[in-house]
Amino acid sequence: MEKIKMSTPLVEMDGDEMTRIIWGAIKEELLNPFIELNTEYYDLGLEYRNQTNDQVTVDSAEAIKKYKVGVKCATITPNGARMKEYDLKEMWKSPNGTIRAILDGTVFRAPITVEPVKPYVRTWKKPITIARHAYGDIYKDVEMKIEEKGKCELVFTSESGEEKRELVHNFAGNGVVMGMHNLNKSIESFARSCFNFALDTKQDLWFATKDTISKKYDHTFKDVFQEIFDSEYKTKFDQAGIEYFYTLIDDVVARVVKSEGGMIWACKNYDGDVMSDMVATAFGSLAMMTSVLVSPEGNYEYEAAHGTVQQHYYKHLKGEETSTNSIATIFAWSGALRKRGELDNNDALVEFADKLEKSSIKTIEDGMMTKDLALIAEHNNIQTLNTFDFIKAIRKTLEEIL
Repeated sequence: MEKIKMSTPLVEMDGDEMTRIIWGAIKEELLNPFIELNTEYYDLGLEYRNQTNDQVTVDSAEAIKKYKVGVKCATITPNGARMKEYDLKEMWKSPNGTIRAILDGTVFRAPITVEPVKPYVRTWKKPITIARHAYGDIYKDVEMKIEEKGKCELVFTSESGEEKRELVHNFAGNGVVMGMHNLNKSIESFARSCFNFALDTKQDLWFATKDTISKKYDHTFKDVFQEIFDSEYKTKFDQAGIEYFYTLIDDVVARVVKSEGGMIWACKNYDGDVMSDMVATAFGSLAMMTSVLVSPEGNYEYEAAHGTVQQHYYKHLKGEETSTNSIATIFAWSGALRKRGELDNNDALVEFADKLEKSSIKTIEDGMMTKDLALIAEHNNIQTLNTFDFIKAIRKTLEEIL
């Protein structure tokens, strides 16, 4: 078949360890034989981030602003051990955090469902997408240990010198305090990204906080969402036949567990961190979770939700066989290619992305899968494949579908 052409590049961000190895195999087996791949390449491997003082991460985010679509391999966020292992100049920040901040984006994560892997929640029939606000809250908190009697206050001093004070607690002894913040601008971006994504995917949007207890902080989230929905999105939602639904966080947890799935669940930062792992695990596997960063301006960055699979990488370096699940990384590529095709009116590219995903799912449903899925799958004829044979099996299925 004639290779599919791409008129506009997408931003390609290479990564680290086993996922970097898989990245190359996916391009070799599943992309380059069928597409004249047009990408603007950035190496976000830890060595090159260190060499460029992390400027390459900033450059890749700016490129996504230019081209609107990017696809990212999993990357290392270094700790003390990585500092020593890679002889780093400093403990560089998370590339994902840097890119999120530059794009002002919201992270949407959804499980990839296959018939042999049953959700642990028996009512779930459709994927649940978690939308996580990726700014503020506990992740930018300020903390203090209290080791004597005294008064703790929350103080705001305006530029004019005016002070506002709220008593946190009168301590009679040892304790601990924490201060958190958020920005209306960031909450507004979060809301618009959620509403836009719901319209794009034709799914209901659920949102929840604890505004009955947090009458200013959480209530601000509730109010911002409602104001933006009423003024900008209500008519669009009505026309699309989808719903925006708000309730308390404890109520929405109960509702989600009893639902059949199929909605977008918008969460504040900490809630989204916890619930995305819960949803991924309850659907069967953390390795089967997509992730897309969406900005209010319509910029998209696709990646797998998992990390660099460090242990498999060390086995690979020793020449030992691995059975690493590449599905989420394949779906990162298919998501980016589909969005590129949609923006460029390139129907052939959109169709290829759809068939790549169908081929990946069919391969598993035919019984050919990696070890992590074989351990939890319900199938009469499971064939456990190594990392590279699994990708080759998907290619064979893809060629049959094409």
